Amino acid sequence: MDLQLAGKTALVTGSTAGIGLAIAERLALEGVAVTICGRDRAKLDAAAQRLSKAGSVAAVLADPATSAGAEALIEAVPDTDILVNNLGIYEAKPFTEISDEDWHRLFEVNVVSGARLARHYFPRMLARDWGRMLFIASESALVVPGEMIHYGMTKTAQLTIARGLAEQTRGTGVTVNSVLPGPTRSEGIVDFIRSVVDNKDAPEAEREAEFFAKLRPLSLIRRLIEAEEIAAQVALLASPLGAITNGAAVRVEGGIIPTIA
Repeated sequence: MDLQLAGKTALVTGSTAGIGLAIAERLALEGVAVTICGRDRAKLDAAAQRLSKAGSVAAVLADPATSAGAEALIEAVPDTDILVNNLGIYEAKPFTEISDEDWHRLFEVNVVSGARLARHYFPRMLARDWGRMLFIASESALVVPGEMIHYGMTKTAQLTIARGLAEQTRGTGVTVNSVLPGPTRSEGIVDFIRSVVDNKDAPEAEREAEFFAKLRPLSLIRRLIEAEEIAAQVALLASPLGAITNGAAVRVEGGIIPTIA
């Protein structure tokens, strides 16, 4: 299927690994000129080298989780057709041990970083009557995990921002959506699963099975999602073919969220 994305531009944050890297690669393969960003030069260069095999890519050393980093990124990329706010962090921690610093840190990285960029790019999308803005949230926005409530809070906040912006796009060619992945395979999730299961020394497949049985029992697919599977859904939403999906919280979480949610 031709997603009609050739010639578009995209900025993907949190794009040196995991879901962000997979999204950038999928868009590049569709003919999009993609800009990635990161705060680690070695990881950024490695990601750019991989993506150069897929298509047009530019790399900017900047961290939008800080105001200075967001300003540097905007200076390097003054305009874009597609903005994918993927930057995010998570951690497992009992609620009573979540410090004020933890709350502020996750909110700054997961929520404020995307709001900063949206504040710049959203009016420009409206002015030219076309654009796609996507917030990569999580199933944790609706099914809040007890082991990381502060993370769930930030993902719910992303849904609010996305819907609020979408309300301002009425009658335009701009769409704003949030995407809710479930647990997706990465180096970080493997370490996270090991930290929360009982049998930490079991083979990886057994740890994954225990994780879904005990901590994500509502999952229908009962496996980790691959980053490329999320990227395929994001590419469709980012394309002209995704024009009728606006203001939505699109579930790509393997059935963790109950239908009534």
